[in-house]
This record gives sequence, C-alpha cells and structure tokens, in this order.
Amino acid sequence: MASRALLFANMDRRSSAVCHRWQVRCSSAVRGVPIPCRRMKNASFICCAYVGGRAVTENAKDVVAVSRCAEEKKGWVHFVGIGGYGLSALAMLALKQGFDVSGSDIRWSDNMDNLQEAGVKVYLGHSIVCMETTGKRPDAIIISSCIPKDNEEIVHAVSLGIPIYKRDSWLRNITEQYNLIAIAGTHGKSTTTAMLSYVLHAMGDDLIAVVGAHVPQFSEGNIIPGKGPNFVLEADEYDCCFLGLSPSIAVVTNMEWEHVDLFDDEEHVQRVFRMFVQQIKSGGHLIMCGDSAGAHSLLRDCKPKTLSNKYICSGSLVSDAGFAVTTYGMSSKMDWHASSVTINSQGGQDYILHHKECPLAEVSLKLPGNHNVLNSLAVIATIANLIKDRDVHDTVNSIKYHLSKFEGISRRFEFIGKVNGCCVYDDYAHHPTEIRATLQTARQLFPFQPLWVVFQAHSFSRIAAFMKDFSTSFLDADYVIITEVYSPREKHTGNCYGKDLATLISDPASEYIPKMVDVLEKLVLGISAQRNQETIVFTIGTDSEITALGPKLLRRLQEIS
Repeated sequence: MASRALLFANMDRRSSAVCHRWQVRCSSAVRGVPIPCRRMKNASFICCAYVGGRAVTENAKDVVAVSRCAEEKKGWVHFVGIGGYGLSALAMLALKQGFDVSGSDIRWSDNMDNLQEAGVKVYLGHSIVCMETTGKRPDAIIISSCIPKDNEEIVHAVSLGIPIYKRDSWLRNITEQYNLIAIAGTHGKSTTTAMLSYVLHAMGDDLIAVVGAHVPQFSEGNIIPGKGPNFVLEADEYDCCFLGLSPSIAVVTNMEWEHVDLFDDEEHVQRVFRMFVQQIKSGGHLIMCGDSAGAHSLLRDCKPKTLSNKYICSGSLVSDAGFAVTTYGMSSKMDWHASSVTINSQGGQDYILHHKECPLAEVSLKLPGNHNVLNSLAVIATIANLIKDRDVHDTVNSIKYHLSKFEGISRRFEFIGKVNGCCVYDDYAHHPTEIRATLQTARQLFPFQPLWVVFQAHSFSRIAAFMKDFSTSFLDADYVIITEVYSPREKHTGNCYGKDLATLISDPASEYIPKMVDVLEKLVLGISAQRNQETIVFTIGTDSEITALGPKLLRRLQEIS
C-alpha cells in the first residue's frame, strides 16, 4: 500500500534492548542508556513500532515522511484505547491532519462522543471487526500504554504485518520536525500545557497543541490543530512515554514519586526525568520550578554561565548537554517569581510578577490556588524565551492580558452546580499532594462552610504505597467518604484498601462506603438534613463514576427541594 510505504519507509534497526512490556527486541531511542524497570530490570522503556514480530524505531531522517502526510490524505490509522485523554487527543489531531481515523475502547467515554461527532469511526469493545469494516487494512495501529500484547486487535495486526506504535513512538514521529515545547511534571502539566497553548494561540501563534485533558476554550476539545512551527505537548512520564521526545524547550513543573506500578521509588523517577531533560536539543532550554525539590535536583549537572540572551541574565545555568536553564517559583531566588499573592474577586489569584529582582507587572488569574500561580509563571517564562525580538515589558503585558482570560481545564476545581445552598465541585486529583492542594485552595475560598469530600482512589498500588500520605491529605475537609478503589490496570489484591484508608484518617471524620449508589444516598440525606446551611461538596478521583456523582447529587436535591 503506497501510503504505508510513505509512512514507514526505511525503519532503523541499529541497536536493540529488551522492551519491558512487549518482551521483544526493540531499538533504543534513549541514546543507548538503559534504565531499570519494576517489571524487567535493565530494560529500555522505549517501545517502538511492532512490525511482523519485530519492534523497530523510525530513523529520525524518515520521520518527516509521517508529518508530510498531514498535507495530503494519507491512509488509515487505528487507535486501540482511543477513549482515554492521551490517545483521544492524538486521534483528533490525526483526523485534522488528514488521516482516516478509527479506534476502539472497552468503555465508552465523552472523548469518544467528541471523536465520533468529528467523523472518527469509534467502536465499543476490542475486536478484529473494527479493522475489517471497509475491506482494507489500517496503515498503522497506535496503542495506549495499558493495552496488553494479547489484545485481539494487536494479535490480528501482528499476523498481518501492520505496524503497531505505542504512544511514545507515535509522538516522536509527529513532533520531530517541529519546535517542540514539552510540558512534563508529576502535577500540573495538563493545566500548564493548556494555559500555554491558549495564551500562545491568543497571541497569534499558529501552533499545534496536544493536551491530556478537555479544555473548554479549545474548539477541538483537547487539541489545537495549527500548522506550526511550534508544537506544545503534554509530556507524560507514565510508561516513560516522554523519553522518545527531543524538545527544544522542556518545562518541568515538579517531580515526585508517582505511578508506583512502574517506578520503584523517587530516585527511580529522578533518573527517568534526568534522561528526559538530557534529550533537550543542543541550544535548547529547560524551564523548571525551582520550588520543587524533585525538579531542583535536575540542576546538579548544570553550572553558572553568562549568556547574551536578554531573557537570560548573567549567572544563569547551562547544562553540560548544551541547553540553558531558567527557574521559576515563589522564592525570590528564582529567575521568574511571584510576590504579594492574594485572592481576587473572581476567586482566582492576583500577584506581582518579578524577573530577577525587577517587578514587571501585576498578573490576575481566574484560577484559584498557588499551584496555578506557579503554572502561570511557567507559561510566562516559556513565552519570554520563545519571543526574543520584543521588549520584555511588551511581551509580559500581552501574556498577562491573555492569562486573565484563561478559564482552566475540565475536572480541575470544576464547579458543577448549586442547589439549595449545596455547591458541588469536581477534581481529578489522585495523588496526596494534589488532594492537599485542592482542599487547601477550597478552604481559602470557603473558610467557614462545611467541606465534604468523596474520594475514589485510583489503583491499588498507589493507595498502598501512599496510605499514610493519603490519610493526612484531607485535613482541610470536615467530612470524608472513601469509596472502593478504582483500578482498571491492576487485579484486585483482596485487600480492602479503601476501608483501611478510612480507618487511618483521624481528622476529619471519615467513613468507608464502597458503592457509589450508597454514597449518593448518604449525601442526599446528610445535606437535606441541613438545608439552611451552605455545604461545599467535592468529588475527587479519576474515573467517570466519581465524576457522575456530582450531577446525580444535584438532580436528587432538586427533586426533593
């Protein structure tokens, strides 16, 4: 097939290492540096195209062929696991760039609704039927990290010799010819990516953007399908997906131990992030939150150096790999920092922006919380680095105007509705640090109202590893309900982690209610009993079931009012 020849010509088979998930021989795209993995020690995390029983990685010179196809109709790509935020964004971008696109998932999601409406052929369930409806074969299969190698569609594609790409390899292909700005970090990368993309687009940049969350202000939901040359990408550390990238600018918002099913400890995470930043192109830039101890540890290989760039003052850091470093944070020691942070009339944050010792502007955000101040500082530092032919004051004034218009992303402190004094919010937090930040922000905005929280933990391994940290992350709440754990990637261990967590929480009052239907009844009864009191309810977790709880609660309260 001609389009397949164009897409996948001249695969590079130079070096190999055992791929930790697929257990085949595959090319290493990490400069030959292996990193230990929980499942298979001394294995490269980079998994590549899987062709005819062999995994391969494309030669960088041939990657242009993939991107050129965006300018013409270029065949059919099929996404397995299309319902998640990561793959749904890539599927939508492929559609906008001229591919015929299809995909499948075992659970339906709002993302699949959006894709189907846009013209993507979407299937519920995994079956070879998804790949045989037109009498043709897909030119490539793109899979999410959670798809097992014995998936029916994968086995069928292998038998037919159809190239199979994990998300990391596909991202490498579609970003290679652009000026890549990759946003990484344990927390905040979705919001920072969306914020940066929104501001750049509002300033007239015809960028491409891919965000791992729904952005209400994006007409396409979670992408901006521009022409480039800038490509803003949320760079995910899960499954080491970001190690296939070669960014011109890398942003690291913070770094903590997370994804405990893949990473042994915080040192393991640091090694992976260090490999990521070492892949910044020579002459590129690392922009990082210096307030984060984990992110700050990435500077140990850097040294002070005087540079001529007017946005990089004397004494800035340069790595041995040849990229410059800019820091941001709340501390006055950072290159870009904020002071005098206050809550504004919109419930967001106002602050004074400084570059080095120089105050530059007053910035106003619609988004609440100090974590969003940090996200905005990352955006300012990045754009100041990108736009080098304008006066810094003009640049900052333009950035701050558009920052004030940004409304955030879905499921981050998202207001769902209000009935009879009960206000419901929904949040994606699933790590103790994220929960703590969300509830601290809620308490700042609602200092006197009862704050009730329903939390559904994500993954048995995470709640087991962070049990003590979870138990102290709800201190700003007045009442907490813990549900049964949502863990789609792991088998049930037999332990009742949700109940264990509820028992371990000594403050505030907490209880274990495993089923969401019973949680709903408990909330309805409790809130109805105090109709004259304003109550703030937060639903916190990753699954659609916890997200659906808030709207159900509001409907029930409306019915009995």
